[in-house]
Amino acid sequence: QVQLVESGGGSVQAGGSLRLSCAASGYTTSNYCMGWFRQVPGKEREGVAAIYTGGGSTTYADSVKGRFTISQDNAKNTLYLQMNSLKPEDTAMYYCAAGHTYCSSNYFPGSWAFAYWGQGTQVTVSS
Repeated sequence: QVQLVESGGGSVQAGGSLRLSCAASGYTTSNYCMGWFRQVPGKEREGVAAIYTGGGSTTYADSVKGRFTISQDNAKNTLYLQMNSLKPEDTAMYYCAAGHTYCSSNYFPGSWAFAYWGQGTQVTVSS
């Protein structure tokens, strides 16, 4: 059973930075797509960034390209999301997810493809 635990959320002013972490356990293979999604009340969950653990390919939502960076530390089984130049519209609950699916720079699976989810961590950006 894959378990994901996020940390690192908080409140920051516009233009600031935060780094989210996702500690993962229970992997049975090395080829997963791991991603970060976010959701605000009343809206659908939105894919933010994803990385394929088998080769390191990454993909980003257009709204965060150039500002957010997804990375993984295989030794620590931890996924990161470095968020720079934060904007008020980045305010959301952020979720870590993992799925037995492929992702690449040209393919960001929908949330339906991710079977495992963390509990979420809140990010609030004030203007």
